[in-house]
Amino acid sequence: MNETNPKILGVIPARGGSKSVPFKNLAPLNGKPMLVYTIEAAQKSRLLTHFVVSSENDRIIQVARQYGAPAPFVRPADLATDEAPSLPVVQHAVREMETREGIVFDYVVLLQATSPLRNGADIDASLDKLIRTGADSVVSVVRIAHHHPARMRFIENDMLVQLPMGEPKEMQRRQDLPPVYIRNGAIFATRRSVVMEQNSMLGKISRPYVMPESRSANVDTKFDFLVVEVILQHPEKVED
Repeated sequence: MNETNPKILGVIPARGGSKSVPFKNLAPLNGKPMLVYTIEAAQKSRLLTHFVVSSENDRIIQVARQYGAPAPFVRPADLATDEAPSLPVVQHAVREMETREGIVFDYVVLLQATSPLRNGADIDASLDKLIRTGADSVVSVVRIAHHHPARMRFIENDMLVQLPMGEPKEMQRRQDLPPVYIRNGAIFATRRSVVMEQNSMLGKISRPYVMPESRSANVDTKFDFLVVEVILQHPEKVED
């Protein structure tokens, strides 16, 4: 591996199907297709040496190319179903790009199009931490604010049952609960060997890249679209 000038591939999966919002990746978001925000973030990254849009859909491939994104292959249909996990999609993109470019990548970054608020600086900060620490992966997370798991409950026989991580005391203030983080879906930066040889996006040593709530939206529903549009239209009102 060349740690001085590593070869780094960004993979942007963008399939045509979506149950929640039809053609979600191309749905207009504040005047342009949602996919374009992730393309622009990849274009602004200083550390990505290559990136690619992986899709099975001709329309998505055309839009990606229109906005300057490489989309040199068509993803196999069996990797574009609702049930298809991300790992084989990323592995397919790595094999395709390595064959086409005649190189072997050192790192791979999964950039989901449903995280349109992540930017190029976020990508580079994640990669810098991955390379600097020698971890297997660096994954973007956001601190949970209002839905802390200590306050969550199972319902069994119409009774509220506390989770293993329960509140130390009843009705504890949010500010006094221990910090908890959740993956926000924006960045999965991983060593190539972990992806291709260990069949994992995380590996054994996975470190966090903490992002603010203002850039951590994961668009899945029409409501999510509305929230992100407000953020894009009024960025000055959103604090990092």
